[in-house]
Amino acid sequence: MVIVGGGIAGLAAAFFLRGEPVRVTVLEGSPRLGGKLSVSEVAGIAVDEGAEALLVRRPEGTGLIRDVGLGDQLVTPGTTSSAIWTRDAMRPLPRRQFMGVPADLADDGDLARSGVLSPEGLARARQDLDLPATPRDGDTAVAAYVGARFGDEVVERLVDPLLGGVYAGRSEDLSFEATLGPLAAAAPAHRSLSGAVTSLLPAAGEPGADPPTRPAVFTTLSGGLGALPAAVAEASGAVIRTRATVRELARTATGWRLTVGSAAAPEEITADAVVLALPARPAARLLGGVPGTSAAAAALGGIEYASMAIVTLAYPRSRVPAIRDAVAQGAPRSGYLVPAVEKRAVKAVTFSTVKWPHLVRATAATGATEPVDLIRCSIGRIGEEGVLQRDDRELADLAAADLAEATGAQGDPLDSRVTRWGGGLPQYTVGHLDRIAAIRAGVDAQPGLAVCGAAYDGLGIPACIATARTAAERTLGYLRARSRPAV
Repeated sequence: MVIVGGGIAGLAAAFFLRGEPVRVTVLEGSPRLGGKLSVSEVAGIAVDEGAEALLVRRPEGTGLIRDVGLGDQLVTPGTTSSAIWTRDAMRPLPRRQFMGVPADLADDGDLARSGVLSPEGLARARQDLDLPATPRDGDTAVAAYVGARFGDEVVERLVDPLLGGVYAGRSEDLSFEATLGPLAAAAPAHRSLSGAVTSLLPAAGEPGADPPTRPAVFTTLSGGLGALPAAVAEASGAVIRTRATVRELARTATGWRLTVGSAAAPEEITADAVVLALPARPAARLLGGVPGTSAAAAALGGIEYASMAIVTLAYPRSRVPAIRDAVAQGAPRSGYLVPAVEKRAVKAVTFSTVKWPHLVRATAATGATEPVDLIRCSIGRIGEEGVLQRDDRELADLAAADLAEATGAQGDPLDSRVTRWGGGLPQYTVGHLDRIAAIRAGVDAQPGLAVCGAAYDGLGIPACIATARTAAERTLGYLRARSRPAV
């Protein structure tokens, strides 16, 4: 069996096939494994360049981590309290919300207290309680549905920044059903959308309802999530090849043929089964040469991707007043989001050493005389690729300038790192679920072929791992059925 793609989905698929009577080869076109999981040092501290956390409530991620022997490296955040930098101030993110869609619309509720909305915006949001139910015939854009209930300000200053932080997308394009699935499922049972959100949250006063008693939502590895791919690859027992770009995929009488390498020196590999663990468009190109998969290839090719950059800055804590003072007062925040309407280059900031206290301890090993704060700045939304055309120095300066205005950070950073993720985030636009159904129907009709990765059922690591397990089980089931004698 061949798995095309050495990101976490492809490596997880290989891991799930361990111990089976199948020889697995993973082909990765780039020089390294891991996809968007990578770790390197900033100011002498190992810190993630890509994904830096995973959801605890989905067991696929933590389960794989434990299965490959890294369970003792799991750490929990020191805080997940966040803010919105909007309307000329840093304002707390309301606690009772689902991806920015508010539950508490009371006069003294946390949405009102946050100050995120203007008085007019707050009054419009409260109309959700009195409006008749909004019908939904099929999928719709997040902005259209949520805006009809709460008005534009909730969309622009709460929902859009949260979705932008996950997808680098825009709520006027993103699918309500694909990106806010639990809320889309709950909405028909409630007259108000805030009521649907309330049904998804712990009741006020119950364990998990408030930050002091809420169980950890996220986790990471003390050495960075970038350490996971190598551990999964080793534990899988698979043959791993990097710099092995697959250019063509074709059916044969007994299975599959893959053409690897350059046109000048092609290599042909045969396989009984193939898993495509690739971004949508490379997967579409390979499917384009397989008869019967044109609809699936077209659906894959229609999935857009957003590019972004992560700028990580290091400062002595004394030079970042917002962090220094909040920590001294016992009320630290993990970072803040910036709505697109604010017209800022930086869309999200994580105070990494506040969110992950083990990183503060790591600064002691560098010989620093005081804590060094690592601050992760995310730049780039779909349609804003122009800002990413700047060189690394310019991007770092741009991030530092935004950070200084928002937090009072003083002087130049001690160190910086710019990591670019070109075409890194698939966009779950309106109709996404139908596209994925068409892709899977076309792929499932091909014996011994499966797909997995971030393009399908979620961008997070656990979601990618779940698609990997499904792909591994599908191809293994095919191979087992083929090996049974006819009766």
